[in-house]
Amino acid sequence: MNPYASFLGARDPQPVIAATPARFRELLDSVGDASKSPAPGKWSVREILCHLADCEIVFAYRLRQTLAEPHHVIQPFDQDIWAANYAAYDAHSALAVFTAVRNFNVMLIASLPPGAFSKPATHPERGTMTFRTIVETMGGHDLNHIAQIEKIAAIR
Repeated sequence: MNPYASFLGARDPQPVIAATPARFRELLDSVGDASKSPAPGKWSVREILCHLADCEIVFAYRLRQTLAEPHHVIQPFDQDIWAANYAAYDAHSALAVFTAVRNFNVMLIASLPPGAFSKPATHPERGTMTFRTIVETMGGHDLNHIAQIEKIAAIR
């Protein structure tokens, strides 16, 4: 089960994930105060970018472990616990981390033979999936957060 599949639809995830860093940079440049929360209990653009940097680090590990192990078991993480430290980071630093790790991940994915995309992994909460599902999750996750930041930018 991929909770982000609906955001991706029929789109190829590889061009989506390759284009995302530039789109986040455009949005950050247009948003003004990236630390301002759009509503009580909602993440600011800065916090979303911190979350994306964290997730990209996690995706980097998941991709590589899925390739390295016969049937990798993915370790979930609690995003809210990780978010407790987001006040320590600024939006531009978070975007820089996301962009660097994303570019590294895009190069890895582009280098793989087609058979690598069917390599299985298991997520304890989502069940068995393939390497391709992880890449699709990255793309759908990106599009979900792009839409959130676009909404925040539009209300400012």
